[in-house]
Amino acid sequence: MQDGDDHGPDAPVDAPVRKIIHVDMDAFYASVEQRDDPSLRGHPVAVGGSSRRGVVAAASYEARKFGVRSAMPSITAKRQCPGLIFVPPRFEVYRDISHQIRAIFRDYADEVEPLSLDEAYLDVSADRAGLGSATATARLIRRRIREETGLTASAGVSYNKFIAKLASDQNKPDGLTVIPPGKGAAFVQTLSIRRFHGIGPVTSAKMEGLGVFSGADLAGKDPMWLAENFGNSAEWLYNLARGIDHRRVKSNRPLKSLGGERTFFNDLITDTEIREALAHVCTVVWDRAAKKGARGRTVTLKLRYADFRTITRAKSVPSPILDGNSLLAAGEAILAPLLPTEQGIRLLGVTLSKFEGEEDDEEDSAAAPADLLSLI
Repeated sequence: MQDGDDHGPDAPVDAPVRKIIHVDMDAFYASVEQRDDPSLRGHPVAVGGSSRRGVVAAASYEARKFGVRSAMPSITAKRQCPGLIFVPPRFEVYRDISHQIRAIFRDYADEVEPLSLDEAYLDVSADRAGLGSATATARLIRRRIREETGLTASAGVSYNKFIAKLASDQNKPDGLTVIPPGKGAAFVQTLSIRRFHGIGPVTSAKMEGLGVFSGADLAGKDPMWLAENFGNSAEWLYNLARGIDHRRVKSNRPLKSLGGERTFFNDLITDTEIREALAHVCTVVWDRAAKKGARGRTVTLKLRYADFRTITRAKSVPSPILDGNSLLAAGEAILAPLLPTEQGIRLLGVTLSKFEGEEDDEEDSAAAPADLLSLI
């Protein structure tokens, strides 16, 4: 993206042309472990606990070939990849490297918006380094990361955040993808709807049930149809299908809370079903917390009953929660007095909050309507 690029049909006429880079480290936690222990290189590695109740926090690319993914129960990962090597997480190390990488970002961008320890948006519209283009800036940043940390990063370069993030995932690992103004809509419309950032599995499944499988399918739906099926999310979805995203890169927004919830097709009735659902949601929430290096002290449980009555209960612990088992234990302590239930549970959610300091920033709350941000 050179200076002076036209807005293209994807941007409003009077909008300034932004130059956004999304940088995403490649298999960050696992790559750090392979860097620091040469015996792990070339082998399938999972960062996380290997116990029956353990969870994979991150997987190397060698492990991903076997279908091993973050948030997967360790016992499942081991079944899929018998040669999988488990390594305990070292969050202090990951955090230190993340700070080192962010220092590189700030040499080139006035606005840096971290999403987690291993990814961030950069607004390089001002071309502080005088490199002439966002693409040249992204190349230099990736080279410096490799030289100074021994790790690789992928980057997406575009005129808005949504497309830059999609682009960074296009040629992983160690890839660079540039989507210039005027090409955004065409790029977005080639992608599966499941690639869209902000559209979770539940919403994508609903879309597929309605015949929407790709960005092109979504672009073919008019605003009235979108409003009938997705309510206040209609305008947001209409814009995404056309490569439109007006959000700015914003620095220094502290993480306040993170969580996840699951709505069930059939109401949960038995204590066993409800506890199993709690364990699953806690696994997903802890994966997010671990990825961000966030340690919270307050756990909030949300239950919605069959009659749509919704309750929340919270519990704070004296010191930050350090692992998924501790999060689950806190959730079970909240849940226990609510069992057995008089009626079925149709939704269960868990939120972690009261974090140490202001370690990481979260995605802009305007990125997507809350009902589309389900983690399950």
